Amino acid sequence: MEGLTHIYYGDGSGKTTAAFGLAFRCAGRGERVVIAQFLKGMESGEMLAAGRFPEITTLRWDGPAKFTYQMDEGEKVSAGDACLASFEEAARLAAADGIRLLVLDEVIDAVGCGFLSLSRLCGFLDKEKPSGLEVVMTGHSLPEKLAARADYISRVTKEKHPYDKGVMARKGIEF
Repeated sequence: MEGLTHIYYGDGSGKTTAAFGLAFRCAGRGERVVIAQFLKGMESGEMLAAGRFPEITTLRWDGPAKFTYQMDEGEKVSAGDACLASFEEAARLAAADGIRLLVLDEVIDAVGCGFLSLSRLCGFLDKEKPSGLEVVMTGHSLPEKLAARADYISRVTKEKHPYDKGVMARKGIEF
């Protein structure tokens, strides 16, 4: 079975939820899944739900719990180290026998922030990804080099969001 590459990107909400939905579908069929989150320091409902599936292995963000624009230079170095370590662990786990799906949530933003190199991510997709492994990546932008490697690309566009009126993220709904 050939593993394909999916990208969910854009400024709208729902990219992570879509990626996790695919992970839950895969795990629901008894397949093994690895999920790595990048740049997300807050506990999310999706990660809590994923922890209830024995088929899903999760890797939590171990970097600073701040937006990148709030980080000082030392925190940015720490964030880069955390991104690279998480990615390498995800790649190692994904190479294990029997893993069907790898979700790299916000990995595209980690690349955009300079915390993970695009060449490293493309190198994994081109040379290291097992042939039957399905890969899902999320983020706000879409580098052409990733678009060229994708089989599915879904753009999520915000038309309206409560945040625009000052409503902050709500537990159980946005996180």
